[in-house]
Amino acid sequence: MRKTTLAAIAAEAGVSLPTVSKVVNGRPDVSPSTRARVEQLLDQHQYPRNGQRAARRSGLIDVVFAGLDSPWAVEILRGVEEWGTERSIAIAVSSVRHGDARPASWTSAIASHHSDGVILVTTTLTSAQVVQLRGAGIPLVVIDPANTPPPDIPSVGATNCAGGLAATEHLLSLGHRRIGAITGPADMLCSLARLDGYRSGLERAGLTVEPALIKYGDFEHEGGFARAVELLDLPDRPTAIFAGSDQMAFGVYEAARQRGLRIPDDLSVVGFDELPVSRWASPPMTTVRQPLTEMGSAAAAMLGDLMDGAPLRTNRVELSTELHIRESTTVPKNPAEPENPAEPKNPTEPENLGSRKESS
Repeated sequence: MRKTTLAAIAAEAGVSLPTVSKVVNGRPDVSPSTRARVEQLLDQHQYPRNGQRAARRSGLIDVVFAGLDSPWAVEILRGVEEWGTERSIAIAVSSVRHGDARPASWTSAIASHHSDGVILVTTTLTSAQVVQLRGAGIPLVVIDPANTPPPDIPSVGATNCAGGLAATEHLLSLGHRRIGAITGPADMLCSLARLDGYRSGLERAGLTVEPALIKYGDFEHEGGFARAVELLDLPDRPTAIFAGSDQMAFGVYEAARQRGLRIPDDLSVVGFDELPVSRWASPPMTTVRQPLTEMGSAAAAMLGDLMDGAPLRTNRVELSTELHIRESTTVPKNPAEPENPAEPKNPTEPENLGSRKESS
């Protein structure tokens, strides 16, 4: 009966029976258009593929990153590995780059080694990749997707907009009114969400959002440095900068150092991520904590449910961000009243530390 059904599907799709068999078994050597056509017919005929995969578990899941040259990726992976260790599931890690000329190449590799599931991190997901993973019967969960995934694909993220808002409101509470923002790439959802939080903070304070104070970076040190140079070289430079990642914030530190500006006396800086190294910066960095390890654990738990055929309570999970205030932010200098080095401070008067506080 099953062979007859496959033969009928092959005839209806206008392809050979071996081609349909390749799609059923997750073989990579089928064109995306043919795979999509066969997949549609398999679903229409309700061909039972998922049960076959469950019976031949490999004990391996794949975690695919947009890049592995960031401590951010390490924190995500830590959460996935903790989940995998508890269940004796091996983790295979790979990296893809945006703009890959072969957008389905990594999905072909995953399908060929019979992965039990995939966690995709901050990577653009194409329709061809979705079709190939579905054709192989491989469950998928995405973390911080670069673009909007199909509504039926589970995703995990953080409250990026709320984090951007908290960072901006903190700087406003200190008295800053000219605040620059360096966010990530303009085509990534998390970048835009953090920038939306920044804009909301300024608008709530009755301030005009100045396009000249908004820069798009790359979430890396180099991008933060280059965009900070542009902001700090403005005729009326900002007194504070909100960077959309800790790595970009470190780039801001270097740009300020090269211009003889002291942090936080001349420039307040807020990062985003709460990487472990942020507390060891000089000065320790005020930053928005993104629960990276927890995001990895949550995505792995969702993937485990999909692998077991269990229904998910929700297809979208957002974990809370939290502002950690340290020593890279303080009240701005009053340009009308520059400090006079010839007049030492009265040692009997306590130094004004603004609203700074320290947290770990």
